Amino acid sequence: MKCPFCGYIDSKVIDSRDVNDTIRRRRECLGCGLRFTTHERIQTSNLVIIKKDKRREEFNREKLTTGIRKACEKRPLPTGAIEKLVDDVENELHSLGKAEIASSVVGEIVMEKLKQLDHIAYIRFASVYRDFTDITSLKHEVDTLIAAKDVASQLPLLPREEISIPGKRKRPVSSRHHR
Repeated sequence: MKCPFCGYIDSKVIDSRDVNDTIRRRRECLGCGLRFTTHERIQTSNLVIIKKDKRREEFNREKLTTGIRKACEKRPLPTGAIEKLVDDVENELHSLGKAEIASSVVGEIVMEKLKQLDHIAYIRFASVYRDFTDITSLKHEVDTLIAAKDVASQLPLLPREEISIPGKRKRPVSSRHHR
């Protein structure tokens, strides 16, 4: 395993633990002595994704992760939420028991998981995936989302104390002088 700090190609395992579907290994570089963590995942059978134009592509976890990260960019998500979502999508795809899966199935699974995680990320992903052609179709999707679920349960974009209501001004804090 190559050291992320100095690039030395040898390290020793200090600690190893099972974490969900991965093995977490704590390693120490034999070159510089710094420690780093790796995660190993059992490679299951390869999935083939059938694209809209009927081309076939091997499932690419990194491509999926990149798309989800773009949708979740600058959102206040807990650490590890994106990786967990990608793991859940990949596990669900494997559980379908098929060697070939349509990209539309992958997109729908991702959208369902994003809808549960963060509504803004869901709308961002849906706007690209569903290729909204006008503002009306986007508005319809947002209205459907609002009607289906209480958006107040989502993480806020801004902390509550930073949210101002249009038309209302914050009162300045008056300082009293003692004579």
